[in-house]
Amino acid sequence: MKTNKNKTLDRLSRLEGQVRGVARMVEDDRYCMDILAQTAAIRSAVLGVEKLILQNHAIHCVETAIASGDAVEQRVKFDELIDLLQKASR
Repeated sequence: MKTNKNKTLDRLSRLEGQVRGVARMVEDDRYCMDILAQTAAIRSAVLGVEKLILQNHAIHCVETAIASGDAVEQRVKFDELIDLLQKASR
């Protein structure tokens, strides 16, 4: 988790800067297409953060549930993933 945690925090810091930059662009009445290009970059960056967190969940949380042999815990982790996928497809 340590490596993913650091990568995630780094990406979140960059995202924070990107969002502040877009706010400045709006305040400065910048060209709409330039702002939209930046919001597209933000969406992409958010997806990257989600991917890192999902990898961490699979490597640690799901793997731990599987190794535990606890069917209830395994079902909970499986249901969490299904719920996430259903929300993402909306």
